[in-house]
Amino acid sequence: MTNHPIIPPPELVQEWWDKVPGTFTSLVDETHLATQAAQWGADQQLEDCCEQLKSIPSPLGIPFGEMASNALRNACRPQPLSDKEQALNALSLIMSRQKGMFDGKPFDTIRKALEAL
Repeated sequence: MTNHPIIPPPELVQEWWDKVPGTFTSLVDETHLATQAAQWGADQQLEDCCEQLKSIPSPLGIPFGEMASNALRNACRPQPLSDKEQALNALSLIMSRQKGMFDGKPFDTIRKALEAL
């Protein structure tokens, strides 16, 4: 039973134990370890689901399985926007509200600089 795919390897469990935030009570330690194991198991399941989706045949050359896999991963593990993405979104908002007020060149310069990052 120790080589079941959803059971974390002993080395990983030891790594989690080594990172226990405190040793106030065994309950804190066990809660930390259980949380790490649950997150690891959920990640394993997500990756398996994504691999299954990728194996779906592509009709008409459209990579449906790959797109579905990416959509599932993004929905389950959303990533925060980077500073660059946040800045570009803010700039777009400003530009949409300033239509007609400026010729757009200063905004285009800022946008190009942000995209170059």
